[in-house]
Amino acid sequence: MLLWLVIAYLLVSIGIGLYAATRVHNARDYIVAGRNLPMAMVLAMVFATWFGAETVLGISATFLEEGFRGLISDPLGASLCLVLFGLVFARPLYRMNLLTLGDFFRIRFNRPTELVLSLCIVVSYLGWVSAQMAALGLVFNVLSDGAISTTQGVFIGAGAVLIYTLLGGMWSVALTTFVQMIVIVLGLLYVTWLAGDMAGGFSAVIAKASAEGKFAFLPTLDAADMLAWIAALLTMALGSIPQQDVFQRVNASKDERVAVWGTTLGGVSYFFFAAVPLFLAYTATMIDNDMVVRLMAEDSQLILPNLILGYMPFAAQVVFFGALLSVIMSTASGTLLAPSVTFSENVIKGFAPDMSDRALLMTTRVTVVGFTAFVTWYAVSTDSSIHEMVENAYQVTLAGAFVPLAAGLFWKRANNLGATLAIVCGLGLWLSLVLVGYEGDVEPHLIGLVASAVGMLVGGLIGKPNPSPHAAGGHGHGHHAAAMTHHVARR
Repeated sequence: MLLWLVIAYLLVSIGIGLYAATRVHNARDYIVAGRNLPMAMVLAMVFATWFGAETVLGISATFLEEGFRGLISDPLGASLCLVLFGLVFARPLYRMNLLTLGDFFRIRFNRPTELVLSLCIVVSYLGWVSAQMAALGLVFNVLSDGAISTTQGVFIGAGAVLIYTLLGGMWSVALTTFVQMIVIVLGLLYVTWLAGDMAGGFSAVIAKASAEGKFAFLPTLDAADMLAWIAALLTMALGSIPQQDVFQRVNASKDERVAVWGTTLGGVSYFFFAAVPLFLAYTATMIDNDMVVRLMAEDSQLILPNLILGYMPFAAQVVFFGALLSVIMSTASGTLLAPSVTFSENVIKGFAPDMSDRALLMTTRVTVVGFTAFVTWYAVSTDSSIHEMVENAYQVTLAGAFVPLAAGLFWKRANNLGATLAIVCGLGLWLSLVLVGYEGDVEPHLIGLVASAVGMLVGGLIGKPNPSPHAAGGHGHGHHAAAMTHHVARR
């Protein structure tokens, strides 16, 4: 019965997506919902896209194993990223009225920079989207009591998300996410309230977790420990800033105020609400510690589903798994659309600059199908945990894309040579260290970030200033160059 209710919920989500598809009339509607989304929808999309499988199943399991020290990258770093993007990056990017971050790299620098960094952004989504697909497989496997294998569950979940994302694009993401956020918040609060009572009350759970040192999060004074802490924080806090999904939510806002505060408040909401699944997971150690010990040795991501199925009434099971599906699907749809849009607009269209709007829309939809197939394959073939897949996703954008984005927006001397050196030094050094199996005290992606900053600084100081965007040429939307010129003039 529970499985059929979950399937019914999937069908409802698909129905909402089909309705959203009626609002799509061109590529801009599909990619940024016509820039018409109000505050409530933008905040819901920011929150629900980041409140994914890794938050409920991944970081909650990590919390049981490592306490807050294991969560520096997410939720602390992830929340910091959203707040920084909203307060610092959202306003200038929104004013430029672009479709993708790749458009910014082309207009501010050149086509090679656009191509390389767009591919980096696309690659960075592989782990994140695959983590959502893996979580869907896990849910169907648990709900069917093993009748549906994890692999089969991945294919079922991926198919459902694909249908409504493919048809409605950002409109589907916006409408389904708004409904899903309501289910997430109410569902998880209800289940956590029940679990807290079963564990002896809120105060008892907090006191036990505190006594076991689960709330310690600051590094020790050891240099290696501090560097590891900083690397974990910056991986998400800065590496997630040059991401298409965050930019798309900003760009879909109906005005500049919504773009700034929808993103910022979404980040703050994510940080505080991420504590709910952590509390819920810790109650399991007080309700059935033997189960926790057994699953920690097998698969710690199964602790929450087994807690709900073993100890909660049927109504709570329906609410929890409905909320869990909402969590996963809202993140999966948004992170499926973002790399597909980037690939079609900044990779394919770059080789066909005269592509019509209709052709771009069709190309984006075909890319959505192709990327879904690829991440589904990765989800069933990798043995990484959900949290690991997400945490590793942003290393490439931290090492390669963050410095060109930040310098391009806020340093007038940033030029093509600086962008090239930033990419070559940052990505090159990071990738070299990873390939040789470097295991030093400083993480490879942090070394790559510093090398990227040095490359941009050297190039900006010795290279020639970039020509006016009017003379730079390139494919894209005509208003982009004018917007960029206005932005540069303001500085």
